Amino acid sequence: MGAEIRIHHFKSADNTALHGWFIPAKGKAAKSAKGTVVFSHGNAGSIGHHLGFCAWLADAGYNIVIYDYRGFGKSGGTPDRRGMIDDVKAAFAYARKRPDIDTSRLVSYGHSLGGAKSVTALGESPVRGLRAIVIDGAFASYLAMARIVGGQLGASLVTDELAPKDFVEKLSPVPLLVVHGSNDEVVPVSQGRQLFEAAGQPKTLFEVKSGRHGTALSNDDGAYRRKMIAWLDAVMKG
Repeated sequence: MGAEIRIHHFKSADNTALHGWFIPAKGKAAKSAKGTVVFSHGNAGSIGHHLGFCAWLADAGYNIVIYDYRGFGKSGGTPDRRGMIDDVKAAFAYARKRPDIDTSRLVSYGHSLGGAKSVTALGESPVRGLRAIVIDGAFASYLAMARIVGGQLGASLVTDELAPKDFVEKLSPVPLLVVHGSNDEVVPVSQGRQLFEAAGQPKTLFEVKSGRHGTALSNDDGAYRRKMIAWLDAVMKG
């Protein structure tokens, strides 16, 4: 896609400077878009590396706010769990201040770590105007992931403070879509199922056969991207 990218800057609660991009819906004035998606990316690289996870939403009629957490890309600070959750909240606060979008039609979409952080952030601090939440390849428990990666030693080095599993139920009644590849090699599909089971209604699960950590929505020529857009369109009309 030939995306129009507008650079933006905002600050987190502790005054950490954050950097991101605003991408308007293709062929539409931002105010008349179907909605505005705040995209929280995963744990590697910066926004440029993750654009492929969300740029197609502009073609589908949605504005996109994509940003880097503290310690990533051109954002300031250093990564820490509490701070990065607050950065999600700051991204929504920034979006709500934009005069060129309809702030009553916001969507949260997070991949991997971004999905986990957004669940906790939105569970702690509901956002006015938030109409839908999508998580793709997210995990339920820091402790479980540490055990998967580092065994018992890994598990002994972390806590489950602010774990998404303890906040996902609080997202209700905002509609939730959980996307997870059945062959996810980084975050086991059982983590996605745990989040789905703990969530309140309304909720939907897309368990993508043969999907891996970064391919659940792009497999089969984007079959599940089309399903996600159909789900979003229906929610936004509801």
